[in-house]
Amino acid sequence: MKAALLGLSLCTLLSCKNTEKKSETDMTDTAASPRTTFYLGTYTDGESQGIYKAGLEEDGTFTKPVLVAASSNPSFLALSASKHTLLAVNEDDPGMITSFEVKNDSLVQLSQTETGGAHPCFVTLNKNNDVLVANYSGGNLGLLKLNEKDGSLSALLDKEQHEGQGTTDRQEGPHAHSVWFLPDGSGIVSADLGTNQLWFSKINNETQKLEPAENQKLDFPEGAGPRHLVFHPANGFIYVLNELDNTIAQVGKENGQYSVLAVTSILPEGFSEYSKAADIHISDDGRFIYASNRGHDSIAILEVDDQGALSLIANEPTKGKDPRNFQITPDQNFVIVANQNSNNLVSYTRDPETGLLTYASEIAAPKPVCILFD
Repeated sequence: MKAALLGLSLCTLLSCKNTEKKSETDMTDTAASPRTTFYLGTYTDGESQGIYKAGLEEDGTFTKPVLVAASSNPSFLALSASKHTLLAVNEDDPGMITSFEVKNDSLVQLSQTETGGAHPCFVTLNKNNDVLVANYSGGNLGLLKLNEKDGSLSALLDKEQHEGQGTTDRQEGPHAHSVWFLPDGSGIVSADLGTNQLWFSKINNETQKLEPAENQKLDFPEGAGPRHLVFHPANGFIYVLNELDNTIAQVGKENGQYSVLAVTSILPEGFSEYSKAADIHISDDGRFIYASNRGHDSIAILEVDDQGALSLIANEPTKGKDPRNFQITPDQNFVIVANQNSNNLVSYTRDPETGLLTYASEIAAPKPVCILFD
C-alpha cells in the first residue's frame, strides 16, 4: 500500500513539473505551437541582440521571445508578399537594410545594402517588390528592389530628399518618419516630422526613379510633427498621427487636392505633462482607431463615426514605459503593445463592439520597438 501511495505521489509531482514547463512554451516545440506568432524588432543598445520571435496563446499569454537573427538596431520590419523574405532596417549611420530568408522558426541573412540616409526607421514593400525606406536623420526616402527569387536586395536605385523645417526644436530640418503605398495604387505618401508635411510621390517603373506628384506637399498645423498614418478601409480618409502635439489629423481628398479636415487629441482632457505619440492602427471594420502615447503611456481608443469624424472614448494604460509600437492581431481579438523602455510586451483582449481593451498578460522582451505578424 505504501509503495502504491509513493508511486502515486511521484506521478503527481512529475505531472505538476510537466505542467509548469508547458506554461512557458518554447518556440521550437512544434507540438505546442501558439495561436499567433510574430517577429520583434528591437534596439540593440542594451540586452537585445537583434530580431526575436514570440507567440500569443489562445488566452492572451505569451511564449518566450527567442532570438532568430543577430542584427544591429533592427527597429522596423516588413515581410514580402510571399512571406519568404523578411526585411529589417538597421537604424544606424550609415543606414542599412538587411534581407533574411524565412526558414521555419529562424531567419537566414541573404543580403545587406545602404538605404541612402542615416537612421532608417521604416520600411515597406509592395507586390511588385518595390522597397521604400524612410531615413529619419537623412530626411529622405530610399528606393530599392527585392529579388524575390533569391531574396537579395538591389543597390539603392533612387532617393527623394526632403527640404524645409518646422517651428519646434525637433523640426530643425527634414525627418522622414514613414512611407506608404497609397491603397489605390496611384503613388506613395510619406510623413515628415521635421518639415511638418505629408509628401506625395510616385515610382516611375521605367526609370526606377521617384518622382513628385502634381500636388507634392500637404502642410500640417504648426508643431504637429506627422509620424505614422492609416488608411480607412471604406471612407477614403487618411488618419495621420502627429507625434509632437499628440493628435490625429483627418485628411481628405477633393478634386485631386488633399487637405486637413479635422484634428483630434489622443490625450485625456486636462493632461498637460510631457508625452509624444508613436504608432497608429485601425480595426479592419474601420470603426475604431488606436494610437500610442509615450509619456502618458497609454493606448488611445477613438471611435470613427459615419462621417469619418473621430471621438476619443478611452485611454488604456500600457503597463510599461514608452509604447513605441503595437499591433492588432490578424483575428482582431487582441492588441499587443511593445513598451520600449520597460522591456516588456503586454497583451489585451479587444471588444469588437465597443473597441475597448482589457489587460490579458505580459512578458519580458529586450527593447521591443516593432511587432510584425508572420
